[in-house]
Amino acid sequence: MFDKSTWIRLPRNVVVGHGVLSETLDAVEELHLTGRPLVVSSPTPHEVAGQRVIDQFADAGYDPDHIIIEEASFDAVQEVIAHAEEVDAGFLLGVGGGKAIDITKMAADHIGKGFVSVPTAASHDGIVSGRGSVPEKDTRHSVAAEPPLAVVADTEILAQAPWRLTTAGCADIISNYTAVRDWELAHRLKNVPYSEYAGALSQMTAEMLVENADSIKRNLEESSWIVVKALVSSGVAMSIAGSSRPASGAEHLFSHQLDRIAPGAALHGHQVGVGAVMTEYLHTGPQGRWRDVRDALAAIGAPTTAAELDIDRDTVIEALTTAHEIRDRYTILGDGMSEEAAIEAATVTGVV
Repeated sequence: MFDKSTWIRLPRNVVVGHGVLSETLDAVEELHLTGRPLVVSSPTPHEVAGQRVIDQFADAGYDPDHIIIEEASFDAVQEVIAHAEEVDAGFLLGVGGGKAIDITKMAADHIGKGFVSVPTAASHDGIVSGRGSVPEKDTRHSVAAEPPLAVVADTEILAQAPWRLTTAGCADIISNYTAVRDWELAHRLKNVPYSEYAGALSQMTAEMLVENADSIKRNLEESSWIVVKALVSSGVAMSIAGSSRPASGAEHLFSHQLDRIAPGAALHGHQVGVGAVMTEYLHTGPQGRWRDVRDALAAIGAPTTAAELDIDRDTVIEALTTAHEIRDRYTILGDGMSEEAAIEAATVTGVV
């Protein structure tokens, strides 16, 4: 008897394009959310977009409140939870980059309130996904949470964000290429549930950026359009899968291990991009498509070497040989790489 079932949570409204920040109120009102809005942001995004969002709701008679967080941490999540309960917030809006959106997402999930994502930088696919990432000491925790009810991504604002954040977002998407390979491998060898739909969507999204990397240019709003749509697709793939598998494989384990060994050295997206170059080599060998991954990263100006990540050779090798210990997720790394194999992968691909 067939008894398979799934529950897919997706954003109901995704508004992307030039000047759409002014449509935030409309996007929210279509959701029929009620109560007091709480806008969560960090200092710079608050100046760029947060105050404008507050003004929209104030002009419409919503009596919005706001809170500005300084760092991504579990303490910040608790601070937002406490503030939301104190002001009796009806729903939350996360305005900013990954920090503000992840914190808002986790706080909203905890108190059972609706959440709207308003990204000011296209730095990673967390703007749409149902997972939040928070650093703690020498590690980073990935926590399940509700995906946003709506996403409002103004490409004019995204195009003005620091370029390194955009290249990090691109690299994060390109790394889906190897994440899906790892997911398929885990399905074949460990019977891990696999979604053909989610896998195909994630792979198509990564290939789109690999094939169009030359068109991703600094200060070009059309580039922000391409990148944010890819980030939305990646987040949707994770929602369909019910896990981060479509966008997180060995390349993410490598990045998380770097966070432990060399915290703060580089942006998450840049780390997973370099990890994807080596992971693709491990999957397909010297004649595989690892050069396509590397060349796409180079075309958008993302790091492709350890030196560009500001880490040394020994750190790369240590991260590769110990990354499998990060979490119980089967990838091409298996139960661990030998030092010799790690040196070969890092050397042949030019990472070190």
